[in-house]
Amino acid sequence: MEHGFTWFSLLPFISDDPERQLVFTTIFIAAVLFVISAKIFNSIKKSPNPLIPQKKFSFQNFFELVIQVTVNLMKDIIGPHSEKYLPLIGSLFIFILFCNLLGLIPGFLPPTSNLYTNAACAIIVFLYYNYQGFKEHGIKYLKQFAGPLIYLAPLMFVIEIISHIFRPFSLMVRLYGNISGDHAVLAIFSGLVPLVVPVVFLVLGLMVALIQAFVFATLSTVYIGLAVSHEH
Repeated sequence: MEHGFTWFSLLPFISDDPERQLVFTTIFIAAVLFVISAKIFNSIKKSPNPLIPQKKFSFQNFFELVIQVTVNLMKDIIGPHSEKYLPLIGSLFIFILFCNLLGLIPGFLPPTSNLYTNAACAIIVFLYYNYQGFKEHGIKYLKQFAGPLIYLAPLMFVIEIISHIFRPFSLMVRLYGNISGDHAVLAIFSGLVPLVVPVVFLVLGLMVALIQAFVFATLSTVYIGLAVSHEH
């Protein structure tokens, strides 16, 4: 996929290589989130009443809202003890959301339009929910792959393994396809009609960015919930 001008292409060690630009953009997003997180923790540490929300909108209020919504979603899917999985799910949601939103700013590429970035997130989810499954059930976790009928266990085991392998693949491709398509449409219409019309696609792009981050986080939560569930 060809990309137009980006600010990172001005850097001499990146040049016009789109892959390097996307990798550097991913690092840039991670660095920005790290700085924001450090400032929020510092602000909470200095606040005399950290549990009282700030009166004006701030990054702290935004992240508190995201965390609360994520916790409520996880409780609905996994149950009352879902908070221990919040560090991963919350981090994925915020990281993917910011990556998606960056693509709406002229001169920037969304890192989630790169399969490698999405694959890294999807593989982390795959490894994490299987780790939690073994942690919760021990070797009995493998019973989830055997199905309810013992004589169908060999067949069900193969089917379940294939199904689990395709989970990270579907997470990766779904995010890549939606963000790449949205970014391409926005770029095309911005070039054809630079006034007024792009605003409509910016609004749509904002919705796509939010929805895709939400879908990725929700599916990841569902996979964790299935892995740690005792109802098998």
